[in-house]
Amino acid sequence: MQSMHLSNLSVAQIQAGLEAKEFTAREVAEAALNNINTLDAQVHAFLETTTEAAITAADAVDKALAGGKKPSEIGKLAGVPIAFKDNMNIQGTHTTCASRMLKDFVSPFTATCVTNTLEAGAIPLGKLNMDEFAFGSSTETSFFGCTHNPWDLERVPGGSSGGSAAAVAAGMATVTLGSDTGGSIRQPASLCGIVGMKPSYGVVSRFGVVAFGSSLDQVGPFGKTVADVAAALDAITGYDPQDSTSQAIESNFSTFLDCGVKDTKIGVVTSFLEMDGVAPEVVSATKQAIANLESLGAKIVEVSPKHAAAAINAYYAIGPCEAFSNLSRFDSIRYGYREDGARDLAEQYELSRAHGFGSEVIRRIMLGSYLLSSGVYEKYYYPAQQIRTLITQDFNQAFEQVDAIITPTSPGAAFKFGEITDPTAMYLSDIFTVPVNIAGNGALSLPVGLGETSSMPIGVQVIGPQFKDENIIRVAAALESCYDIARLAPLASNIVGHASSCHPNDTSCHSRAGDSPPEGATPPDFSMEKGGAK
Repeated sequence: MQSMHLSNLSVAQIQAGLEAKEFTAREVAEAALNNINTLDAQVHAFLETTTEAAITAADAVDKALAGGKKPSEIGKLAGVPIAFKDNMNIQGTHTTCASRMLKDFVSPFTATCVTNTLEAGAIPLGKLNMDEFAFGSSTETSFFGCTHNPWDLERVPGGSSGGSAAAVAAGMATVTLGSDTGGSIRQPASLCGIVGMKPSYGVVSRFGVVAFGSSLDQVGPFGKTVADVAAALDAITGYDPQDSTSQAIESNFSTFLDCGVKDTKIGVVTSFLEMDGVAPEVVSATKQAIANLESLGAKIVEVSPKHAAAAINAYYAIGPCEAFSNLSRFDSIRYGYREDGARDLAEQYELSRAHGFGSEVIRRIMLGSYLLSSGVYEKYYYPAQQIRTLITQDFNQAFEQVDAIITPTSPGAAFKFGEITDPTAMYLSDIFTVPVNIAGNGALSLPVGLGETSSMPIGVQVIGPQFKDENIIRVAAALESCYDIARLAPLASNIVGHASSCHPNDTSCHSRAGDSPPEGATPPDFSMEKGGAK
């Protein structure tokens, strides 16, 4: 069975093939690992591959199939290759958060979301690159080098879950998991031409996932199709007593794939399409998606979440404050990078954190420290929380009128490395995704073709009422039926002759991101032979 053929299969097709004995789970695993071996020197989506764990999991699926079980009886992801953003702990693997601070850290336990996929029969391929500690929108801030967009190796894949999106788009994994604090699943999904979903806050356990903004973070899946994402979401959803924000939500999202949108009400925010900085090709693609939904029988209703424009301001007050608190644990004493030659404990902290963290992480720590200081907290942080309440109320009122809302996912297509150097301009790439995290709703990005000007993927965002993520799946699946587009980047079907401009061991990407190449910024020795979750 050809590797590229297997990588183009959906979750349902893999399980149908296993049931029909057209191929084995081990063949699926070996094909995925072969694709990683062939393509990842160019894409750099993976920081560690877990060959032993993948083969072991595949053999367990084959054994169950040989014993008479059907894939559906083994698990919702039986035989499906999966990989995980490197802020998710897996016992026995490195969890680096793409930071020098954690480059040698080995996880002593496994995150609940990972455990749920493994119990569902998935084949774990490894850990994926990301912006350092999830701070970024381009995966340029990774200590181990940038990830490349498989559609154009000179462009970013988005972030912070850029490795998760690129791995699916390049056919190296069928589904992946990422985390989303302000758009870190949906924006890279849009830029890489795949589907990515952030469920409502609390639907998926965050236990074992390194925190950025605890009131904003949510784990969610990437896939080539809405059905793939629904299957993965079914596997990872569930109440977890180890996460105090976890909600008891039934995992039956796949049952809504064929419901259609006839007589549903879809909200449109006209002001979003008239904002400065939104590319005309994005506006055009979004308007076409709206027209497609209307042709399917949906009723289009204009809604006006009037405080949504303030979401970015609120986010960059709340997020850095929570990041400042969460990153205080990395003190170089219990674990993490430790600078040699310090004269006392205070200098040890100062030097280790100054050199263990990259510039974007330091920027957000400093901002969070300032915003939480006496006299400033009352001026910025407290009003940001008040704005959060107003945004949440806006969404609640909008969803009294409509079943879902459709917007652009990102104001533009994937940009070239180094094209955006101003941090504020980079932050605005999440202008359509951040309000959803502020309010706690779920949302999904769906590819709707290539841009007329950029020839790069464009995505639209489907937002649902809080804890009614089935609405999102229903609308996205219906809209998906209107398009016949490639879900794998050309790189995946033409793997010969593409030379990468930034090999994983090339630290020049750091200078593109505005940082000087840090000393020793080469990936740890995470080879397919040495990596492995035990």
